Amino acid sequence: MIVFMDSFFTGYGNRIAGIVHLSPKESYELCQKGAILLDVRPESLAIYKSFEVSNYLYCYHKEIEDHLENLPKDKPIIVADAVGLRSKEVVILLKGKEFHQVANMAGGITDWEKDGLPLIVDNKQRLTGSCMCQLRAWGKNKEK
Repeated sequence: MIVFMDSFFTGYGNRIAGIVHLSPKESYELCQKGAILLDVRPESLAIYKSFEVSNYLYCYHKEIEDHLENLPKDKPIIVADAVGLRSKEVVILLKGKEFHQVANMAGGITDWEKDGLPLIVDNKQRLTGSCMCQLRAWGKNKEK
């Protein structure tokens, strides 16, 4: 008999190569049941638009190893990013560091928004500009 250490996720998502991949809807439902959503996107993206769940943590994926002690090993963690690629890398890292209840949110905040799930949006942080070299926070005056 195979016993998955990530039994909190039993009945949810797809298991591929030992990783549980959840849809945004499944992730939202599991957050309502006590799972923690760990957002690993760059801060510039996370401050503009974030997941509206009560159990939310943020840590940029490149800094996750420096903050492992801040993550609870006794609670289920769903790792999310923009589309589900960097979050998968973080799940692999966490599993290697003995986090047993960890899953990846496939589709990230992109699919979360498409599914109409709750978001927190700060339009003051929205970037605008005619090209990448002119991006600035939306609604802020240009520097003279």
